[in-house]
Amino acid sequence: MVTSLELLSPAGNADIGIAAIDHGADAVYIGAPKFSARADAGVSVADIARLIRHAHLYYAKVYVALNTILTDREIAESLDIIREVYQLGADGLIIQDVGLLELDLPPISLIASTQMHNNTAEKVRFLEAVGFQRVILARELTLDEIADIRRNIRKIELEFFVHGALCVSYSGQCYMSQAVAGRSGNRGVCAQPCRSHYTLIDGDENVIQKNKYLLSLKDLNLMNRIPDLIAAGVTSFKIEGRYKGIEYVKNVTAAYRQAIDLFISGHADYRKCSSGVSALTFLPDPDRTFNRGYTQYFIAGQGEKVASIYTPKAIGQYLGEINNMGKDYFRIARHDLQNGDGLCFFTGKNDLAGFRVDRIDKDKIYPNSMNGLETGTRLYRNHDMAFTKILNKSSGVRRIAVEMNFVQEDKLIRLAVRDEDGNEAETVKDVLFEPPRDPARAREQIEKHLSSTGNTPYKTAGLTIQPEEPGFLPVSLLNGIRRDVLEALTEVRREAYPRRNITFTPNDAPYPEKNLDFHANVFNALARRFYERHGATVTEPAFEVLSDTTGKTVMTTRYCIRHQLDLCPKLQNPDHPVKEPLRLMDNHHTYRLEFDCRECRMFLILEGKSRV
Repeated sequence: MVTSLELLSPAGNADIGIAAIDHGADAVYIGAPKFSARADAGVSVADIARLIRHAHLYYAKVYVALNTILTDREIAESLDIIREVYQLGADGLIIQDVGLLELDLPPISLIASTQMHNNTAEKVRFLEAVGFQRVILARELTLDEIADIRRNIRKIELEFFVHGALCVSYSGQCYMSQAVAGRSGNRGVCAQPCRSHYTLIDGDENVIQKNKYLLSLKDLNLMNRIPDLIAAGVTSFKIEGRYKGIEYVKNVTAAYRQAIDLFISGHADYRKCSSGVSALTFLPDPDRTFNRGYTQYFIAGQGEKVASIYTPKAIGQYLGEINNMGKDYFRIARHDLQNGDGLCFFTGKNDLAGFRVDRIDKDKIYPNSMNGLETGTRLYRNHDMAFTKILNKSSGVRRIAVEMNFVQEDKLIRLAVRDEDGNEAETVKDVLFEPPRDPARAREQIEKHLSSTGNTPYKTAGLTIQPEEPGFLPVSLLNGIRRDVLEALTEVRREAYPRRNITFTPNDAPYPEKNLDFHANVFNALARRFYERHGATVTEPAFEVLSDTTGKTVMTTRYCIRHQLDLCPKLQNPDHPVKEPLRLMDNHHTYRLEFDCRECRMFLILEGKSRV
C-alpha cells in the first residue's frame, strides 16, 4: 500500500495560495469570507474560486477555515458560507464550533481545527466517530504521543504543524486576550498579549525578571523531523502563516517540498498527493525569511528552551561575529551582504538593536550606525534585500509531465497526450502535406514545436513520432495541434479531479468527558445540544460570555517558565528555593502561575489589576 504525504501551506489570499501551489504545496488552507480564526485573513468568494481552479489543475486541495466559535445568529450565516464554498469545489472545511455539526451540512470533508485541542487518543477517537475525516493535532504533542494516537485510531488523517509561529497556550484554551482586551482568540481577533513583556515576581515579591517577553515563543521548525513524524503517523505537514507575505510562503513551501521529496525518493511506499514538479529560481532557505529563532518545541519532550524572552520580533539569519572594527565599519568572516540589508544584534543588556547596511567595500561593511557594535557582537540578518527581490518576482513554475504520441497518416495528423496521472486527450486534423526534401529536418521541426509547451502547465516527458520520416508540416499547424490537445487535456483533468464527497450523519457517540466548563467553548445553543446529545453536561458557557473572569485560568500551556529560567524545583538549590506562588505582571494585570509537573502544564490565573 502506498501512503500519500501532503505538504499544506497557508494562503492569506488567492495570490499567495497560487504561489504556494506553484512552489510545491500539495494543499493550501484559506480563510472563509467570515468566521476564520484569523479574522483579518478572510477571503472573498471570487478569490476562493480562483484559487480552487488553479489548485485542482495540479490535483492539489483547498481547505477553507471557518474555525471560530459562533453566536446563534452567526450559525445560520455560516451554513450559507459552507454551502457556497462546497459548491465552489472546496476539498475540506476546518471547523472549531461543534454547533455546526447540528446543521444539514453539504457532503464536504470535515477537519477538526487545532482550536479544538486535539491532544489525546480519546478525543481523536471521538472526533472520528462523529464524522471528522481529519484532525489537526495539538502543537504541544511529542512524537510518542502522536504515535500513540495513530496506534489507537487507525483511519482518521493526522495533520501536524511543522513550521511557523507558535501559540504559547494550548490552542482553543487561551482566554488571555479576551480577558484583558475584549478580543477573543476563539473569535479570530487575538490581541497577542503573549508577545508583550512581563515582570516575574516570587512569593515575597522579589523581582526575578523585569520587563521580559516571558510568554513569547520562538518559531517552530521541524524540517529535520519529517521522517520521524511520518513514522509516528502524520501524513499532512502544515506550515503556519495566513498573515505571512508571499515571499515567506514561497520560500518555506519550497524548502519543505524538498525535504518531503527527499524522504519520498528513498521510500517507494510513499508518494506526494498532487501532480507536477516545481522549477525554482532560488535556493530555499527558511533562515532567510521571517523567524524569531527556531525551536522543535516538545517533539522530543520537555528539555529545550523554547521561549525568546528578549524579543518577540524576527531576528532572522545568523551571520557570525564581528571580528574586526574600524571607525565607521566592521568585518565578519564570511558574508553575502548587500546595500540595504537589515541586521540586528543583542546588546549587553539583551535588548534587540538593529541597523541598515549602507555600503560594502570588499570585506568592509559600513552600517548607518555603529552604536552598540563591538568585536565579538553576534549579528543576524532580518531583512535580506537580494533574497526578497528574487521572491517578489516570478520564482517558481510548476509543470505536469506528459507523454506525447504524434502520428502522421495519408490525409491527417493525430496528436495524443497522456499525463502523469493517466489522463488522456487526443486531437486529429485533416492535413494535406508534401513529402519533405529534408526528412531529418522535418522530424526535427516536429520534435521542437510539439515539445515546446511554453506557458502551459505541462512539460513534455517523452515524444514518439510516426512514421520515422514524416512529411513537412508548417510551424503554425504544429503549434496549433499542440495547443488544442493540451487545452483538451486541461478540461479532462478538471473533470477527472478526484474530489471526495462525504455525507455527514449525526450520531450519539459518547464524548470522553461528562462535565464541561468554559474550556469547551460553548457559545451557542446548537453546540450545547451537540454535547448533550453525546452524553456530556455543559456546566458553564464560553469564557466570552462569563460576567466575572477574575480567578479564572486564562491560559493553559505546556511551556514552563520555571524550566525556561532554570527555576524548576528539582534543580533548585535547596538552601535558596524560590518562594511561590510566582506571578506575572504587566502595567494592568496580575496573573498567578500554577504548575502541574506530573502532566507538564502551567496555568495562568487572572488575579486582577496589576500592582506594578
